[in-house]
This record gives sequence, C-alpha cells and structure tokens, in this order.
Amino acid sequence: MLFLDDFLNQKDITSTKIFPHLKCNIDEAKILRFMLEGYLDNNKSFEVSMLLKHLFNTKTIKETLQFLPKIKALLELGWIMEDSFRPVKQISLLEILYFEISLAPIFFKLLEEGSLEIEMPEITPYQDHLEFLKDQFLRISLLQKLVYEKNNAFFLSKTKFNLKSIQDKILSRLKITTIEIPAYKIIQENQLNSEEEIIFFTLLKEEYSGGSESFRDMNTLIELISTDEYDRIKNRSLLDEKSTLIQKKILDYDELLNPFGGISRTFYIHEDVLQKILYPKITKQQQKISLQSIVKEQDFFEILEPKTPLEEIILTPSTTQTLQTLLKQIDPKVSDLLKKWGIKDKKGIDAKIILYGPSGTGKTLTAMGIAKSLKKHVLSLDCSKILSMYIGESEKNVRKIFDNYNEITKNLKNPPILLLDEADQFLSLRATSGNSAEKMHNQMQNIFLEQIEKFNGILIATTNLLDTIDSAFSRRFNYKIELKKPSQEQRFLLWKKHLPKNAKFKSHSIETLAQKLSSYNLSGGQIAIITKNTAYQVAIKTNPIFEEKDFIDNIQKEIKSVFGEDKNLGFQI
Repeated sequence: MLFLDDFLNQKDITSTKIFPHLKCNIDEAKILRFMLEGYLDNNKSFEVSMLLKHLFNTKTIKETLQFLPKIKALLELGWIMEDSFRPVKQISLLEILYFEISLAPIFFKLLEEGSLEIEMPEITPYQDHLEFLKDQFLRISLLQKLVYEKNNAFFLSKTKFNLKSIQDKILSRLKITTIEIPAYKIIQENQLNSEEEIIFFTLLKEEYSGGSESFRDMNTLIELISTDEYDRIKNRSLLDEKSTLIQKKILDYDELLNPFGGISRTFYIHEDVLQKILYPKITKQQQKISLQSIVKEQDFFEILEPKTPLEEIILTPSTTQTLQTLLKQIDPKVSDLLKKWGIKDKKGIDAKIILYGPSGTGKTLTAMGIAKSLKKHVLSLDCSKILSMYIGESEKNVRKIFDNYNEITKNLKNPPILLLDEADQFLSLRATSGNSAEKMHNQMQNIFLEQIEKFNGILIATTNLLDTIDSAFSRRFNYKIELKKPSQEQRFLLWKKHLPKNAKFKSHSIETLAQKLSSYNLSGGQIAIITKNTAYQVAIKTNPIFEEKDFIDNIQKEIKSVFGEDKNLGFQI
C-alpha cells in the first residue's frame, strides 16, 4: 500500500505523496481521506449531505450546498462514483445532495500502485506537427474507449484519468511550443469548440490510419462527443449544412443510401485542409497552379467545377430513375453485392454514359449534375482537337487523351469525370468507301473503342443524335440516357426559374406570365436565351417594365431561327 499510511497520517494533506496524482484541491482531497477512513471502518457508502455536514461542520442546507461542486468534481475525475453510473454531465448539483457515493476502484488502484498515468516523457515543446498529432490521436483513442467502457466502472474511471492526463499534457506542451503546427492553427483560426475539435481529430486519425477504424459515420461521431440522448440530438447540428465544420470547408461528406431507404452521411477531412496538414509548405494556390499547369500541358482538357446538383435539374421520370440507379452504386450494400457477384471488382462507380437529345435539353448540364452529386470535378474534352490534319496524328491523339487522363488522375483520391462533349464527330458510323482519309478515321475509332473498353471510372459523352453513333460504340456504353424537350409543366417551371427576379411585370405576376409562355414548345436552352435577350431590350427602355409582348416577340424570333441556339444551355429549377 504505497500511499495508504502516508495519506491517512500526514497532517498537511498537500504534503502527501498521493496529492499531486489526485489533480484536485485541498477540500476535495479531504473528502477522499474522510471516505477512505470510513471505508476502513466498514462504511463503504456515504450520503453526500451527511458526509459534508460531518466533514465541514455545516449547520444549514445552504452551507452544505456550497460544497456540492467539490463532490461533482470528484465524480468527474473518477475517484468516487454514484451507484447508478449515470454520466456526470447529466447530473445537477441538487441531485448530488442526497446521492449515495463510494470510492471508485481506480482510487484504490492508485493507493496500491502509486500512479495510473500513461507513461509520459518530460513535458517538452513540440518539435514537429507529427508529435502533436500523436498526442491528439492518443486522446481520441481514449475517448473511443470511453464509449465502449461506459458500463464498466473500473475501466471507465481509469480511462477518464488517463484522458485528463493526456489533455493536460497537450495543453502544457502547446504553451511552450514556438513552431507553427498546421492542425492546431486550423483549430485556432476557425475557433472550433471542444466537440468540433474532437470530430476534427477523429477524422484526421482516420485519414492517417487509412480509414480502417470506421469512425466516419455521423452517428459514430455524435456518440463520441455525447453523454446522453439530449446531447446526441443537440450535437447533430455540429455536422449539418450550416455547421462551422461544413461551412468553413474543414469537413466534407458523402451521402449514401442505407438499407432502410434513408440517407446516411460519412465524413472526411476536406482535401484542401488535409493538404495544409500533410504538406504545410505547399500553399493551396501552388496546388491549383500545378493542376492547371498539368491540364494546360495536355492541350486537350478543360477543368470544370459543377455547380448545380442533379436533383435541381428537370428530367423526365424515366431519366431520373435511370440516374438514381446509377448513383446507387455508391451505396456500400449495392457495391458489396456487385463485387460478390463478380460484376465489378472495386467499390465506387464505373460507368460509361451517353446523354443524347436535341440541343438545349440539358445534356452538358446533366453531366455536370452527375459530377456535382458525386462531388467530382469534370475534365472536359474539346473533341475537335483530336481531328488533326496530319495523317497518323489523330490516332496518336486518341491514345494521348486516355494516357494523359490516367496520368492526371492516378494519384487523386477522387478522380474527375471525363466528359466528351458533342462527341458525334468521333463516335459516328465508320466509313466504307476505303479512301485514305476514311481509313485513318476508322483506325482512330478502333483505337477509341479499345481505350473506352479499358477505361476505369466515369466517362460521359454527349451527342444530339444517337442514330449517328456506330453500334460498336453503342455497345461500350452501359447507360444511354435520352433528354427530351420539356413538357408544358416543365416549361412552366423553367419560365418561373428564368424570369427576372425583382423586376416589374405589366398585367402579370411571374406565375401567370410563366403559365402563358409555357404554351410555346421550347427547350430549356431556348427559354434561357429568350429571357436573357428580352431582359437586354427591356433594360434600355425609359420605363423598364416587362410586358408579355416583349417575350412573345423574342419567342417568334427564336422559332424563325433569326438567332441561333446556345447548345450549352440546359434547364434547371
């Protein structure tokens, strides 16, 4: 009993050998000694009110209440326990007044062994960010242990003590550290609270462990920072769309369909933040320049960042259903089944898609919507650059497209979608006359067929007419999705979307004007450009008020093809 006699017999309790290990004040230590003396006299539990009255000679309840925070502090430290083992955060001070409390097993272990602290070196400054992360990851491991040990009083008490020790160590080391620590700088700059900080380091630990510990799920993260059901409900706001972690792009998430038909979220550190921690000397601007330079050197691709999610794009029900089937491949349950059946050998989406339909029906916009829903960028290809005037160059360029795409994406965590916009010219029917130019064209297509066959990832081609596509190409694309001109109901929604906001309309509300204009059989692209051209005309009027006639004039011009269509315009709500 290393500390027993000394703790019981030393008059000055602060001079006892055990006192520095208790991490409490003098009155709290006196409570522990009083309870230990009682325990040795076979009194194992104590009613708080009676204990405080005897020990501190309180005369009234009001005087006794002043000492209740000391009991709660000892409960939080784990040296004493209450029989129900409820989380301390749940317990109010007034409830404590008539608790039956007893010394915790961890206190007896400290008396016998002298120390329960994790073996720690002398407090020194952090020399690099990895030392800091090592301590933080140990802290997260202890928090994770608390979740599993909540019903085991002995281990719970010990883990709480070790957790407090490592937290004190981190704070002490940070106070004397002079170097910049990227992860700690992110915490400070964004003023993260303790719960947000725990979520951040838990996901960072997942990154370093290769995601092998499965702590990305929302419910798992919430459980880590919550003590009861009220906490769980309250803390969900820390991971919603308006939270600091999401708004400031510290975290990002994937949405997956769960087996019950709902949506579950898995979280990860945002790529830009991760880059700052892993490679602090490389700035975000340098990274972007580097990526732009790579694409620029390829002379084929343009990087596009999608802005409109798929659910905001108006599509026919059958097209919507097809795209939902496609996106369900990211559901772990679906992915695992496909892998088990031998249909695919890895997780994620592998898809080769043709989007076809008249100009202005939203083919490119839909491709961008798919990318947005999958949180991917798009590498768009200018197909005209493939068709070189020099014999043999086109074939080389076809190989180069896919070689360069693979080179760009080989080290990316989330490879972009490859978009072949307006691909008619290179997926068209093969020629049969046999002249040299047509032979070269056929050879280029053969290479293209071979490369598409081997392609891993998501490739989207857009074309106005599926009939012009060679059947050999058609077989290589597993999704052929038609985008039709919008129905009158869809045109009504499109007009509502595109009609100028905060403008004045003569004799009409936006609703009634949109209803009237929807009777004209126009595509989404036509509606967008008609609205824009009408706005230009009205803006220069002395009295800039929109009239129905202004729109009808421009509709008639469009129908008569006085001005051309903008083929890149789709439609959205």
